[in-house]
Amino acid sequence: MAEENDLRSNIIVSAVGLVKEFRDFWNKPKAKAVNDLDFEVREGEVIGLLGPNGSGKSTTVKMLLGLLYPTAGRLTVFGKSPRDVDTKRLIGYLPEESYMYKYLTAYETLDFFGSLFNLSALERRKRAEQLLEMVGLSHAKNRPVGEFSKGMTRRIGLAQAMINDPSLLILDEPTSGLDPLGCREVKDLIHLLKKRGKTVIVTSHLLSDIEDVCDRVIILYGGKIRAQGTLNELLTIEGTDRITTPQLKPEVMEKVLDILRANLADDSFRVDHPRMSLEEFFLDVVNKAQAESVETYGARSGGQIADYLSHGSEEEDQARMELLQSLAGPEEKKVEEKTPEVVAPVVDAAKLETLSDDMLKTKKAEEKSADSKPAEDYSEANKKLQDMLSGLSDKKD
Repeated sequence: MAEENDLRSNIIVSAVGLVKEFRDFWNKPKAKAVNDLDFEVREGEVIGLLGPNGSGKSTTVKMLLGLLYPTAGRLTVFGKSPRDVDTKRLIGYLPEESYMYKYLTAYETLDFFGSLFNLSALERRKRAEQLLEMVGLSHAKNRPVGEFSKGMTRRIGLAQAMINDPSLLILDEPTSGLDPLGCREVKDLIHLLKKRGKTVIVTSHLLSDIEDVCDRVIILYGGKIRAQGTLNELLTIEGTDRITTPQLKPEVMEKVLDILRANLADDSFRVDHPRMSLEEFFLDVVNKAQAESVETYGARSGGQIADYLSHGSEEEDQARMELLQSLAGPEEKKVEEKTPEVVAPVVDAAKLETLSDDMLKTKKAEEKSADSKPAEDYSEANKKLQDMLSGLSDKKD
């Protein structure tokens, strides 16, 4: 029972009997874009949502985002309705077409989207700079996005989808308009997000991209699921084997062929040389050009992954720090407090002596003046008192 509850708690998206039917002005059924879908997406999975145009992919994604309401069935995201505001805070979305405010610069665009999630100004600036470096647009951060090419606009769209550090990332045709270098960077990013436990849903017509990053795929046609499962389950060809070896010497190769011919018909096997994919060759050429510092004014190769995306959660970081402190021992936990060093000013001894003499003379003069004044006052008083006494004595005589 406990294991079942754990499995349920790890379910990010759950769809049961999901139906979406569009109706005309007279409320008559016009098209059933999604017809009775049942699927689940678990935490940390990368799911590929595939299908030809009109198969129901975009409609399903819009229902996941709460932009469309299901006609029938049940759909939950993080255990709640997709329309729940708190649920939306946990989702990052890259639409098929990136619509940006063309008069805002790349930096201002990320700052604007960060403010929608109530991020502080300091956090918005830090994340924006890291994301621009990551997608290769730090050199164009002050250019209006209206001047960007489609590929550069796609890169800034990918950055804005991650400004809130989402737990669920939905990417609709993420590599559309990107060069092979950008495609490889997007794949690397998806792999990194998976390692961090993020959940990613990808829709794409480029099946090679899906094959490189996805754990499972769901193939739609006519609004229904026609196939789903892991790539190994769906793509493994039963009844065949492949052997890959280093290049063999001619005499050894001839022996291997003799064994194969003795057991198999000539047309049931073939021998060829493995080759790299065109993507791998292209990336190799570009990397060599970059190593030679060839200048380009378009999108550049992205930098390292943004720090806040590559780090774990705050709880994980705190646990990691506590573990390191426990391993360091009690002596290394204490940080010695050093008394700040006070530097004495340089003083001229002669000037100091002269100054002290002047101050001493001034003080003595003040004391002398204070002593003399009361003495004068007392003498006058004594004289007046004597005059008064002598006057009294005269009267008495």
